[in-house]
Amino acid sequence: MSYLTPSVPRVADVEYVQGTFDTLLDDPGALSLRETTFVVVDLETTGAAPDGGGITEIGAVKVRGGDELGVLATLVNPGTPIPPFITVLTGITQAMIAPAPPIEEVLPSFLEFIRGAVLVAHNAAYDVGFLKAACAKHGYRWPQPKVLDTVALARRALVRDEVPNNKLGTLAAYFRTPRQPSHRALADAEATVDVLHALIGRLGSYKVHTLGDAIEFAKAVTPTQRRKRHLAEGLPHAPGVYIFRAADDRPLYVGTSGDIATRVRSYFTAAEKRARMSEMLGAAERVEAVECAHALEAEVRELRLIAAHAPPYNRRSKYPERAMWLKLTAEAYPRLSLVRTLGELDGAYLGPFTSRRAADLAAAGVHDALPLRPCTLKLSARTITPACALAELGRCAAPCEHKISTEEYSERAASPFARATTGDPAPLVDALMARIETLSDAQRYEEAAVVRARLAAVLRSTVRLQRLVGLTRIAELAAARRAPDGGWELAVVRHGRLAAAGVSAPKMHPRPVLETLKATAETVQPAPGPLPAASAEETERVLAWLERPDTRLVETSTGWGSPVRGAARYRNLLTLAERASSGKDSTESS
Repeated sequence: MSYLTPSVPRVADVEYVQGTFDTLLDDPGALSLRETTFVVVDLETTGAAPDGGGITEIGAVKVRGGDELGVLATLVNPGTPIPPFITVLTGITQAMIAPAPPIEEVLPSFLEFIRGAVLVAHNAAYDVGFLKAACAKHGYRWPQPKVLDTVALARRALVRDEVPNNKLGTLAAYFRTPRQPSHRALADAEATVDVLHALIGRLGSYKVHTLGDAIEFAKAVTPTQRRKRHLAEGLPHAPGVYIFRAADDRPLYVGTSGDIATRVRSYFTAAEKRARMSEMLGAAERVEAVECAHALEAEVRELRLIAAHAPPYNRRSKYPERAMWLKLTAEAYPRLSLVRTLGELDGAYLGPFTSRRAADLAAAGVHDALPLRPCTLKLSARTITPACALAELGRCAAPCEHKISTEEYSERAASPFARATTGDPAPLVDALMARIETLSDAQRYEEAAVVRARLAAVLRSTVRLQRLVGLTRIAELAAARRAPDGGWELAVVRHGRLAAAGVSAPKMHPRPVLETLKATAETVQPAPGPLPAASAEETERVLAWLERPDTRLVETSTGWGSPVRGAARYRNLLTLAERASSGKDSTESS
């Protein structure tokens, strides 16, 4: 047996870079199995746990397209005695490994040998574990090669009727390979090469033709995933929306991605473990792709499709029409009313809220801060109505008995609420903060925590509302963002709704494309209310895109801004209140 002489000295900070895949393809997983370079490796060890030592022999064979490109084989001095049973099993004696180099002298040549290749082993976790531990112990960077395990491949490609187990000797005998394993590293590596080629011949029947397919095939995917993986074929590598459809063409699930093909393929891999997705794949019969100009258009289309079809396996964004608002009624003594539809702007609105709990929490905060009447009676400025118990307890100004004039009621209760929704919420914030302080001073901490949660609900809804209204009141806004390929991502937004989206080509002035988009953009007729043309979630997606540092505003029909003394100045207070609140009240989303 000859020994390797390392071509480079070992240094503590040496770094091996795996660059071959990157130079071949943007997606290494798309490399065909015939074009892939494999290094099939086998180790003999002392039988101890992988702690950086214990390796007594390394055998590695480099192959590509069925041709053998190189061989690396050497004994290794583990620095510890070889147990007798290992000597009996492998035939490697203490005398054989005494003159052999230690593993730290072998590693440079081995790492160079596997550079840019896919590492293959039978029960790969064992061999790779020893190699990684040796690199870590002796100061070498493990290059993180892609790994293919022939045991895992055999489990998926062969059935129990063919082989009783997946041991290397069993597989070599079943495939009648020309080289048989003998518990020596090089012989076992050569036998593994033959088994690998035989297994690759089997993979074609499973429509596994690329490296990525083989790696995913070897993982623990479900029979449903394997049976339905053909649904991911032929999809575009482009941003957009994908729709899983049932046999009757019903949408089952809608999603979005910057790369439709890659994202849909992930549903058929071992990484997808969600039970509901497994159930969805069982019912799916085809996948429809809708290509989009860029990520923003894809996100918006996803929201609209989910809202339109309410796919059973989507959990979020399904019912935007169920959003609720707190409305200040238009009557002599206004009150808060919980509504789902917005009429003409005859009163102030706060929201939208996605749950009744969030709306009730914010309403309680408003009632804590302002003397708005909590009753639902329709009061007259001329006719007195008997007061309820709240008036006797001093918790209501008793407008029903005309103990407060309509002018004073408006000044103390209605107007501060209306101003809080569109401008300065200070009267609500100051009153709630004072109440929290009073309760804390009295050591009534649980009651203070309740008021704090109500303060957070009020601030959360006012900050959100004013942020949305800042954009929805703009009749038309055009913006651009540099695309990854050098062109420009373009968007035309009308009243907070994405009306058109496009991309200009690299080295081409984006103005002609933008003018075409504006001319062909969706006509948006605003409806009453703070959100006149789109759901709150869509407008927030548009806002997030517009607020990115690399997005440029091209033109706008009117100014885009927020109130000088608006709710946004309380963001820090909102953060503190949400952190301090406990239970569901602190996480309730408005």
